Amino acid sequence: MKVDAAPPSEKPKIPLPTVSQINADRITQLAQQYWSPQTKDNHLPYDASIVESIYQTEILGSYFSVRRIMMLEFSQYLENYLWPHYKTGEASHAHMMSIIVMTNEKFRERVQAWQAFLKKPEHFPGFFEQVLRASVANDRSSQNMREQTALLMFLNHCFGSMEVQICRDQVKRLVSLSMWISLQEGRRNQEFKLVPKWKKYWRAIQKKDKPEMLEKLNWERHYLQRLMIKFMEILETVPETEDVDPNVVRYCERFLELMIDLEALLPTRRFFNTVMDDCHLVVRCQLSALTRRPEGQLFTQIAKHAIYVCKWSLDVATDWKARHL
Repeated sequence: MKVDAAPPSEKPKIPLPTVSQINADRITQLAQQYWSPQTKDNHLPYDASIVESIYQTEILGSYFSVRRIMMLEFSQYLENYLWPHYKTGEASHAHMMSIIVMTNEKFRERVQAWQAFLKKPEHFPGFFEQVLRASVANDRSSQNMREQTALLMFLNHCFGSMEVQICRDQVKRLVSLSMWISLQEGRRNQEFKLVPKWKKYWRAIQKKDKPEMLEKLNWERHYLQRLMIKFMEILETVPETEDVDPNVVRYCERFLELMIDLEALLPTRRFFNTVMDDCHLVVRCQLSALTRRPEGQLFTQIAKHAIYVCKWSLDVATDWKARHL
């Protein structure tokens, strides 16, 4: 009897590995040697090369295979090996990216993602800074675009988890009034005329800044503008007719999803909206070649939603409401 194919709208289910497959898997064998709770008394010392090998073989080498990442998550790789051995200033790019991928997997599986970080929160600020700097790197190879997409997903999870203190403490600095340092003085003064009390807060921020911290603070305040500029440069590399890297398309889609989420939340929208408008990001998306390509159908739909969200009117200091479009 012929079985009807699943409707296109249904996502194909990822086959779960059997018990025998799990036990015979390389990841399980490594877990038993280094981080499995069942073999805690017989673990080998921490080895950074193991993290590098797993990332290169099981994550990058498998093109971010969900099945391989599921195996790592099942072995409790993040909470028992990656995060306990993360040290600010010493962790490699592979170590940082492994944490990113495993955290994204926890969100995909809808399980608690921040518990491991809360047990050792002192290194989270350094980790978050490493993530920010990696997300604005200039490498645009196909492999790196996969990494960049994973970084965007992680950032979106952070902005969407402001109820978690370690996340809130990091992301609020990126979307506060101080980010208006990236605006031209004329545009900034125009905004201050709408809400005069913000000019007073602006002056208070400038007086409070410590000279020895100014370089780091200004880098953070320019971060989202820098990220948007990078996105627009990548978007402009998409040709009208020639082949396009699907990883670039995926990155552009994820980036717009991040922008929409930042616009949709009052704590992040209030000051970010002005910077986004100043970058003319939505207009650049509308005029891009990707919107005229078959591969850009989803991107075009997301861009239309971004236009709708950006037209919501924010009551300057207290509330917001949607205009009738």
